[in-house]
Amino acid sequence: MIFITAKFRVRPEHADRWPEITADFTEATRREPGCLWFDWSRSLTDPTEYVLVEAFRDDEAGAAHVQSAHFRAAQQTLPPHLVETPRIVNANVPQDDWSFLGEMAVH
Repeated sequence: MIFITAKFRVRPEHADRWPEITADFTEATRREPGCLWFDWSRSLTDPTEYVLVEAFRDDEAGAAHVQSAHFRAAQQTLPPHLVETPRIVNANVPQDDWSFLGEMAVH
């Protein structure tokens, strides 16, 4: 799978509304057949930072995502709400779901 984590620094005046601002993009992406997950979290230490954790089935699903109409729309509508270009980690991982964190196994 393609595993992506991206950090978005949102302008302070838009930070509380970021989930609403990204709602259409988020829902459309989650409906893509190759999307495994697409989840936003807000930083506990910086209220203007959101972290997106996303995964796609394979390279073809990743390509379909960046070529989609909703991705192209987000390229236009999201940057005006940001302080800087988002930072990203993108990796191919040889699995198709989350693994268990064995060091913290719940018994």
